[in-house]
Order: sequence, then structure tokens, then C-alpha cells
Amino acid sequence: MSNVEAQPVEMRCGEPADDRRPTAAPEVDVLSARNVPLGGPRAMSVRRTLPQRARTLIGAWCFADHYGPDDVARTGGMEVAPHPHTGLQTVSWLFSGEVEHRDSLGSHAFIRPGEMNLMTGGYGIAHSEVSTPRTTILHGVQLWVALPEEHRNAERDFQHHVPEPMRIDGAEIRVFLGSLAGDVSPVRTFTPLLGTEITLEPRAAITLTVDTAFEHGVLVDSGDVRVAGTVLRPAELGYVRPGVDALVLENVSDGPARTILLGGTPFEEEIVMWWNFIGRTHEDIVRAREDWEASSDRFGVVAGYPGDRLPAPALPNATIKPRGNPPRH
Repeated sequence: MSNVEAQPVEMRCGEPADDRRPTAAPEVDVLSARNVPLGGPRAMSVRRTLPQRARTLIGAWCFADHYGPDDVARTGGMEVAPHPHTGLQTVSWLFSGEVEHRDSLGSHAFIRPGEMNLMTGGYGIAHSEVSTPRTTILHGVQLWVALPEEHRNAERDFQHHVPEPMRIDGAEIRVFLGSLAGDVSPVRTFTPLLGTEITLEPRAAITLTVDTAFEHGVLVDSGDVRVAGTVLRPAELGYVRPGVDALVLENVSDGPARTILLGGTPFEEEIVMWWNFIGRTHEDIVRAREDWEASSDRFGVVAGYPGDRLPAPALPNATIKPRGNPPRH
């Protein structure tokens, strides 16, 4: 999904180093979402938990939009024309509905519930995303992963993966990136990552063994979920620092609760995000925007989309100001 804000914020994001000493009782920072409208007055809106002032990255996860359940008869659903990306991977995951994906690599695929699309836009890629006529309710998450310096100009790539669900202690788990509970995703990433959907039965609890080098984020889609003693409500993201070897997730609701568990080793590099570009300097962003507006070969062409591509917003009349995560103790 594109970031289609008319005036996207330009950010430099980074992680200070920490000693990652284990803690007996993990603390959970609760991050609230902000609503971001995508397009005109009838367009769908998303709940954005990353990036924000309190936290810009969880591992290499640098962007998290949570949307729906969205009645496409009322809003028109998702209609995102061809747009560019640099320096990142996009991860698309649906709870309901169907989205058609086309990109300048030549990929033409459909995203359905329980199936993951991962697109790599290193040096440059373009893609479109449109909810299909079969979709009545659109509901899911759109996530971005920052590429490390060594791989930020990686070649275009597209991967599709359908993880097998696992049943453990009243929970259904689908691991789409990384490894958890003995399941390993075959999908390639450029830094150690975890991406999992976990649905808990009413009043169920599960203890998950996790990598102590990882920091984690628990995004709640539905229900109320207690994580390490802190209750998270729908659309909230709970952040847990590195040093934890187990996470306890408890559904304190009378109905099912669904979460997305994200994780990764702290991303120590500073990055700059603006619109759909990730770079290292303001000049990187300016160059990417100029290349997109000039229809250069850098991003290629999305074949089969019946319409014009998205123009880039105007750049702000300012250089990048540093923004990073708060120090971790």
C-alpha cells in the first residue's frame, strides 16, 4: 500500500545502542494509533501505529497500517494507483477481502486472508493495489521493513507465502516471516525478523518462547489482550524491549482476540522516510522523487493497471530533522 498522505512527514529514524540485558519482568509500552485518511472523503482510513514520535522502528519494521473492517460499498475499498518504493520491503496481510497486486517486476498476484505478499523495492520498484469486485469487507494490515545499508539497493523481488496454521493452547498461529513455535517461514528477509498472526480463543492464554535478541510489538486487531500484565485494546501496539525469552499473551475477552506479533533485532542504522521512499539522506529522497516524476527506468512500469500512476507530493521546504526512538535502558 502506498502512503498517500498529501503532506507526508519527512523523518530520520534510528535506534541508540543498548546493552540488551535480560529483564525478569518485561515492561510494555502502549502505542496508540492515529487515523490517516487515504484519498478523498469516501476513501477508507487506516490506523497507523508506526512510525510515531514515541517509537519509529521495531526491529526493521518501520511502518504499520491497520485497516478495516471496511465496507467497500460505502468507501470504495482500496484503489491505489501505481506508485514507487525504495529501500524497503512491503508486507501485505489480510483478515478479510481480496486485493489485486501488480508490479513493475511483472508480478500479478492476489492477496487473500492467510496469505502473505512480500515485495522488495530496493533501488526502485512500482506497484498498484486494488480491492477486487469480490470484496465486500476489507480488513488487514500493511507493513514495511527497512532494508539495511548493505542491501538497500537490492534488486526487485516478489514472494508469496501461505503459512500453515498451527493450534497451540487455544491459539491459532500463522508464521509468515521468521520462526516461532517450531514453524519457520521460507520467505527471505535481509535482517532477522518475526511476523505472525495469532488468534486466541475466549479467555485463552499462550506462552511463546522468543529470541532474547529481538524487540517485539503486539498489534491488537480485535479483543482485549494482556501482554506481560498490560492489557492492550484494539488498534493498540504494545512494545517489548529485547532481553525477554518468553511472551505471555492472554485473551481477557469473551470473544476471540486477534493479534499481529512483530519482532526483530534492533535496527541500528538511521533511515530517512518520506512518502514511499526510504533513504539515508535528504538527497536520497530528492533524487528518488525526481526519478519518479521523470518516469525514469529506475522504477519500471506497472502493466495492466487501467489508469494513471500517482504523482509524488511536493517536498517540504526544509531539510530532514533527526528523529529516533527514545533510549532503552
